[in-house]
Amino acid sequence: MTQLPPSTTRKMGLVIDLDTCVGCHACVISCKGWNTENYGAPLSDQDPYGDASGTFLNRVHSFEVQPPACDAQPSPAAQLVHFPKSCLHCEDAPCVTVCPTGASYKRVEDGIVLVNEDNCIGCGLCAWSCPYGARELDLAAGVMKKCTLCVDRIYNQNLPEEDRIPSCVRTCPSGARHFGDLGDADSDVSKLVAERGGFDLMPEMGTKPVNKYLPPRPKDQIEDQIDILAPLLAPVTEGAGGFMGWLDKALDKLPGQSSGGSS
Repeated sequence: MTQLPPSTTRKMGLVIDLDTCVGCHACVISCKGWNTENYGAPLSDQDPYGDASGTFLNRVHSFEVQPPACDAQPSPAAQLVHFPKSCLHCEDAPCVTVCPTGASYKRVEDGIVLVNEDNCIGCGLCAWSCPYGARELDLAAGVMKKCTLCVDRIYNQNLPEEDRIPSCVRTCPSGARHFGDLGDADSDVSKLVAERGGFDLMPEMGTKPVNKYLPPRPKDQIEDQIDILAPLLAPVTEGAGGFMGWLDKALDKLPGQSSGGSS
């Protein structure tokens, strides 16, 4: 069985903001594209135009949740939460210690968990041991595959500095994904986790995931939102000024025409 390093120099990982993720799946698409075109063997698709059966290293799940009631909001409105999930690069990664060939391993220099596909026999033990379902068997290649944090990007000196981050982070249009060293208390990602109360996914499993999630903020009640929007939804011709006021008056002057607003 493979041994985990007693410690790592850094803890590179992702911080995902559930408050700003819009569920657009741009991270899924960019991950699939980058890893299919640049990393090892392509991520296969068995039925790309049917049931969409294939290998993905990142997926987004959407849930409708009901926030708990409180004095300020006894009946808070339900909200939709988009939950991206990929390998969490755990400190105590069971997928590594269960591997019979040493194909799964955790790097000492940055804590990233990887798979040596030349040594992988596709037994699936790592997928069985992962509590997050973050490993997938590529049926075409016959080996297990997982998120690599884009090691072929983050250390690639041929890329512009702004591109030396995981593809999913670079692509996210809402800025919901952040990348950095979570072992450094002074890093931007560590400060973000501290400020927003970042949490581990399923901490009861004891895997000590490096990736963190930022909780969604409670949204206003629907009634409050309607009260705020009501003035904006009033007809623009009622007491309109500026260009709309001028247009209203101009239309009223046309023979046989009336804008329906005030004259």
